[in-house]
Amino acid sequence: MANVYSFFADGMEELEALIPVDLLRRAGNPVTTVSVMGQTQIRGSHNILIEADVIFEKADFSDGDLFILPGGGEGTRNLKEFGPLMKLLKRKQQEGKRIAAICAAPTILAEMGMLEGKKATVYPGLENQLGGALPQDVPAVTDGLITTGHGVGAAFDFGLELIRVLNGEKAAADMKRQIVFQH
Repeated sequence: MANVYSFFADGMEELEALIPVDLLRRAGNPVTTVSVMGQTQIRGSHNILIEADVIFEKADFSDGDLFILPGGGEGTRNLKEFGPLMKLLKRKQQEGKRIAAICAAPTILAEMGMLEGKKATVYPGLENQLGGALPQDVPAVTDGLITTGHGVGAAFDFGLELIRVLNGEKAAADMKRQIVFQH
């Protein structure tokens, strides 16, 4: 199983954060939710309070295999403005670790140069912010070690794609059956 870290910030799209966490945990992957806000309580974009497992400053990311960025306009801005997270993502990319982002969050990876020449998807209308990526109009896509997702309606596709790349095709197919995924 893979160790996963998902980064939470005020203004994040709640379903884009929680659905992948839920699916990855169901598949047996340990997932730690990490607040970049200096406190564990996060207020999502629809005013839903969510409790993260730990604050960024108290987490040890050395065992991480996958690092996830949920979207949401304000949430994406809060993640991007948190310098220690940007440094961590750059370091993990250099170490050959998997990175994933959904909705507006792939624009962060684009700004960091991580999507150059890669297939990527993003919230519709933000394709011009993907830098040198090859925009795809699909729910979720993986190119190399980067997985991107379209938006909240694709959160299940995104989570299932992460299971596929971490745990294999059979695990993803089993999860689809388990959750009665009808897409």
